[in-house]
Amino acid sequence: MRDAAAMAATAGWTGPVLRAESAVKPRAKAHRLAPSDDLTAADDAALVEAFQAGRREAFDVIVLRHRRAVYLLCHRFVHSHEDASDLAQDVFVRAFKALDRFKRDSSLATWLYRIGVNVCLNRTAVKTPVAVPLEAAASVDARADDPLRELLRTERAAAVQAAIAQLPPKQRATLMLRVYQECSHEEIATALGSTVGAAKANFFHALGNLRRLLRSS
Repeated sequence: MRDAAAMAATAGWTGPVLRAESAVKPRAKAHRLAPSDDLTAADDAALVEAFQAGRREAFDVIVLRHRRAVYLLCHRFVHSHEDASDLAQDVFVRAFKALDRFKRDSSLATWLYRIGVNVCLNRTAVKTPVAVPLEAAASVDARADDPLRELLRTERAAAVQAAIAQLPPKQRATLMLRVYQECSHEEIATALGSTVGAAKANFFHALGNLRRLLRSS
């Protein structure tokens, strides 16, 4: 299977300023942009402010900056380039329609992840995932002291992908946001509309269930 990041680049889901983890951290408070200001150098908060003030071209910059991260998040759910591309486009269509109502009480990236998770969970709820055999599980030490590091080290293994696909939806989303998008528990809670405690519990249970699935294969 081709690496998701490579497929994202092939599909054009990249940009000169894109970095999957760069958008996760909140940026400095935005300054109000003048109509003549160059939007490409603006931070996320300033882009949102410009869009809500009527500068619809600000959304083009938002897409360029975040489309790779959104695509990769979608790909973690569906493991298909075509489906991930469709889902990512759906995420941005929904974001465009809702951005005027975005209250800026979280980072733009976290807000996009929340839309992305909802879109992906809705898709996977009605579409049976392709079953992947767990025959490669022997390569993963589920009893490792640091299961997160072990998971990252084996993220391309068919065993891990198949096991993650079997997790309950909230656990699967939490695991993906924490491991692959490097979101904090606070950001995950915001993205999933839950509490920080629930986000931590979901992550703990997701790792436990992942260990059991890998051991039983």
